[in-house]
Amino acid sequence: MNPLEKPIVNWFTKNRRDLPWRNTSPWGVMVSEFMLQQTPVNRVLPKWSEWMDRWPTPKDLAKATPAEVITAWGRLGYPRRALRLHGTAQIIAKDFNNEVPADVSTLQLLPGIGEYTAAAISAFAYQQRTLVMDINIRRVLTRLIDGQEHPKTAPTSIEKSARWLLVPNKNAHVWAAAAMELGALVCTSSNPKCEICPVITRCNWRKNGYPRTELTRKSQAWDGTDRKCRGTIVQALRENESLTESEIKKLWVDESQVEKALKTLQRDLLIEAIPHKRYRLPA
Repeated sequence: MNPLEKPIVNWFTKNRRDLPWRNTSPWGVMVSEFMLQQTPVNRVLPKWSEWMDRWPTPKDLAKATPAEVITAWGRLGYPRRALRLHGTAQIIAKDFNNEVPADVSTLQLLPGIGEYTAAAISAFAYQQRTLVMDINIRRVLTRLIDGQEHPKTAPTSIEKSARWLLVPNKNAHVWAAAAMELGALVCTSSNPKCEICPVITRCNWRKNGYPRTELTRKSQAWDGTDRKCRGTIVQALRENESLTESEIKKLWVDESQVEKALKTLQRDLLIEAIPHKRYRLPA
């Protein structure tokens, strides 16, 4: 038996956040997992509620236009996620009788769903026994078991095999949610609240004297980047039915960067060109 399960789950029972996707449909879980990719909970909360009110089932979202979807996504970032969720909704509505699949391998065949997202949807929507390994869970277990401050950038096969041994046969989804919550609220990346950790006496990182791990991944710059340029263009087109190329170039100091952004946004199907050198969100 996993000796960490009981104290962490007991802590979770008393301290869990009241997040709406923890008491929703499988579709609501799927929407939350798409939105939570690289986006913090506080930004997702209002947008998730808006989407579920507007599109409560995959069939409802499938009927929307790409422009409506991109506009509704707002400033969550990485708008390609919105188009992938839209594409997934269309497939579910057509091929799965409007029901989100429960099987991990089937989920991974859908647009925008990789190994982690499939495991999370299967676990949290259908209470399946899967290996959920988000960065919070990985950090908690790396500290507790490996005695290191941070996990490697991507999980290795050795790490996955070791973590599988911790997944309980019963209520595995609760264990995953509890470990994830502990990492989000207590065992945080910086300034962890070790004094209130329910498993501090079992922590090998503490026993090792809290050795530091040099993080090789640096936070991505934002000002002046191609990504910000693309985001500026998409936001302007959310607010206008269409814009000319010259109008768009007034939004950004570097015209060559705008030209590049227009090409990549069209390639990614986030905008489309229309006559008279105008651009709009895809119809």
